[in-house]
Amino acid sequence: MTDRTDRPARHSRPNSEPATVEAHAVTGYEHDGHGSDGYEDDQYDNDQYGAVAHEGAGTTERPRTRRRRTWRSALVALGVLGLVLALVVGGGLWFLSSRYGGNIDRVGDVFAGIDAGSRPAAASPVQDTGADPVTFLLVGSDTRAVVENGDLPDARSDAIMLTRIAGDRKHAQVISIPRDSWVDIPGHGKNKINAAYAFGGPTLLIQTVEQLTGVRIDHYAAISFNGLIQVTDDLGGVDVVVPETTSNGEYTFTAGPNHLDGAEARAYVGQRHGLPGGDFDRVKRQQNYLRSMFTKLFSQNSFSDPGKLDSLLLAVTSAVAVDDSLGNADLLSLGYSARGIRPADVAFFTAPVLGTGMEGAASVVYLDTVTDQRMWGYLQSDSLGQNAGEFTDQALPDVPR
Repeated sequence: MTDRTDRPARHSRPNSEPATVEAHAVTGYEHDGHGSDGYEDDQYDNDQYGAVAHEGAGTTERPRTRRRRTWRSALVALGVLGLVLALVVGGGLWFLSSRYGGNIDRVGDVFAGIDAGSRPAAASPVQDTGADPVTFLLVGSDTRAVVENGDLPDARSDAIMLTRIAGDRKHAQVISIPRDSWVDIPGHGKNKINAAYAFGGPTLLIQTVEQLTGVRIDHYAAISFNGLIQVTDDLGGVDVVVPETTSNGEYTFTAGPNHLDGAEARAYVGQRHGLPGGDFDRVKRQQNYLRSMFTKLFSQNSFSDPGKLDSLLLAVTSAVAVDDSLGNADLLSLGYSARGIRPADVAFFTAPVLGTGMEGAASVVYLDTVTDQRMWGYLQSDSLGQNAGEFTDQALPDVPR
């Protein structure tokens, strides 16, 4: 990828139904189970990878996983990655590129197995902005083990986000696609979207999302949960506002402002039981955490303290893995071109949904294909920011539940 722009008071305390496919109103869908770490979450049951066994389709062998829960979103967002890259400007570009860009793992050959003729066309901006829009597919990961041939061992795509850096390099949009969305997976029929990763790793997930949205993905990125926990603590915690008191495991989040350290943030973004919207509210909490962390980065003296900045950059970049077509120079160039993006310039959405239902024994999410296609169309023309008012129901509120 070559950019055409210029280059160079804490509140929380540890303390067999018949199958149906009709959609239910979106009030919050939940799966039973609590994670082995004491936080609410799936126990890697039949929803472990989102795979649904179909009659006559054979069985799906699932990769071995640890029962240790990941941070549900694994907190992936280009807002963080773009910010980090935007900081490494000024003097000593080669040193900065090697020190920070070289700290980012690469995922190999994620685009190699995709037929070029089957892919969507590149974005066609409605206005000439001087640079091409850049679209990332970001997923959750609970490991930074060595990656080869497009495989990210033990990673799961529970959090799937399309992130667009607009061609004007002044705006960005992040769209979460619910992990249980019922979609067509190339070569595998209908299934949950996060089953694509289980069936074919990042490559098949990219194909699935491109087929669903009609938006061409330029790059793939994954961020590790453990790394961003460290970033939260390096920042001295982040602040979120909770509208009503809720609890997850040993942590309670009281109504009003809450200051979260890394462990508390993990519980905050992992909660879904006890929230009116269930998994949908959890997605909003994931996004709200990212927004809060992005805001914290800009609101303190991280940029003026070289030692603190270096530690923070190393922590963030060590949590990141990107596809191997994105070299260090490309990362630096992209970051430099996006240096003007601020928290208020990043808009968060959830893909429009009709509701939830059952496919066999699995709870799934049915996407609103009509509204979705309008959203994807604006993304394709790089005009979602200008038309965000059409998606107020899908936008992240100021104070999510």
